[in-house]
Amino acid sequence: MSSPSHIHDVDAGLPVPRLAALGIQHVLVMYAGAIAVPLIVGRALQLAPADVAFLISADLFVCGIVTIIQSLGATQWFGIKLPVMMGVTFAAVGPMVAMANANTGPDGARLIFGAIIGAGFVAMLLAPLMSRLLRFFPPVVTGTIILVIGVSLMRVGINWVFGNPFGPTAPKIVSPEHAAWLKTITELAVAPGSALPALPQKLALAPSLQNPAYAPLSNIAISAVVLVSILLIARFGKGFISNIAVLLGIVIGALVATSLGMMGFEKVASAGWFAIITPFHFGIPIFDPVLIITMSLVMIVVMIESTGMFLALGDLTGKKITRPMLSAGLRTDGLGTVIGGVFNTFPYTSFSQNVGLVGVTGVKSRFVCVAAGLILLILGLMPKMGALVESLPQFVLGGAGLVMFGMVAATGIRILSKVEFQSSRNNLFIVAVSLALGMIPLVAPDFKMWMPHAVHPLIESGILLASVSSVLLNWYFNGALGSADDLREAAKGAEA
Repeated sequence: MSSPSHIHDVDAGLPVPRLAALGIQHVLVMYAGAIAVPLIVGRALQLAPADVAFLISADLFVCGIVTIIQSLGATQWFGIKLPVMMGVTFAAVGPMVAMANANTGPDGARLIFGAIIGAGFVAMLLAPLMSRLLRFFPPVVTGTIILVIGVSLMRVGINWVFGNPFGPTAPKIVSPEHAAWLKTITELAVAPGSALPALPQKLALAPSLQNPAYAPLSNIAISAVVLVSILLIARFGKGFISNIAVLLGIVIGALVATSLGMMGFEKVASAGWFAIITPFHFGIPIFDPVLIITMSLVMIVVMIESTGMFLALGDLTGKKITRPMLSAGLRTDGLGTVIGGVFNTFPYTSFSQNVGLVGVTGVKSRFVCVAAGLILLILGLMPKMGALVESLPQFVLGGAGLVMFGMVAATGIRILSKVEFQSSRNNLFIVAVSLALGMIPLVAPDFKMWMPHAVHPLIESGILLASVSSVLLNWYFNGALGSADDLREAAKGAEA
């Protein structure tokens, strides 16, 4: 029988060198996923490269702070005190990109951060009540939501490979000859005594010339090199090396791009070695009630996902998860999201790949994640790291994006594989309708053009549409029958 003074493996200290080595492992496993969201949102906002690099640094900095709070604990109210790595959730990407597309630049950033801060406070208030909502999120719901998140994100990865549909890398551009003709006609129309009618307002030429900057074979080839490298490392790498296949694939792609003169380091050289992450970098946040509601709905999904991760991690470490522990962990999701909004970054959740790493290494000490949090915090204070990531060509990230975002969708499919479809055809309706609704903003982004503008933020994210649909349809067909065991099993499927 254990003595009363026995220390649980979760609370056991380790020598500093081992803590550092294991902490670096956790950082490397999550790094590719951590940098993806600021890159996606920063470029959707059309921010300057220096601002995108700042978002990346801010993200790493806040990842570190929130990881330390979650793993170490801060009073009885915050921190589940388990080996948890916190990172920006992909679930919020769709709504944030929709907000960014509607409002670009610093003002768009202020709107997004205002919604994030508001949703973080809502999440903290809801944290103790989440156990009552678990019954609305059985695997048919969580699997469908995660599948739609992955499918929605695939568009980003594909655009990274070939080029964005708008802007300098659009598939077609305006012909210079046509532009010159329109300029001449415009000048003639406004000339004194001209008999030509004035040109209609906002008259613009349609792009008709194929753009050599879109989908060049060299870019596709390097994306393919990244993709093949990841698959080879995942197949033949062992243990930890296999776990960081995506990161190693990006490194290989960057080396190839550099050797071909397609990646430069001027911005890295000019960036400083140390800089404080300042709050409200883009100005005071703008608090729009509809956007806050939108992001709050996302946070409910995030906390349900976190609940499953915490329960699975409790089984993995042999630590019983009590209701106060669960509330403290979920409250930290909210606190981390508030901190993220203040420091110019995004909503936070536990990273499933790092939960899987705990099982791979067998090391259950939460102080390993505390060490990893310190490493992330230090990386966030080094602008050169943010500048280096921002300097990566999009086509290098493209090959990795196909894997990262495809794996999110595959995780949803794996969770759905445990759902009973043969004896309960109604589950097919839940998945079918919710997936279809989730695709609407991707396939027909202008579907809302005649609807009241106030509701646009609530309906322009396929992830949000699918989440609401799956919850309501499950309640309609099956009632509220989900359980903590269901969430635990779904989380185990996600981390495997």
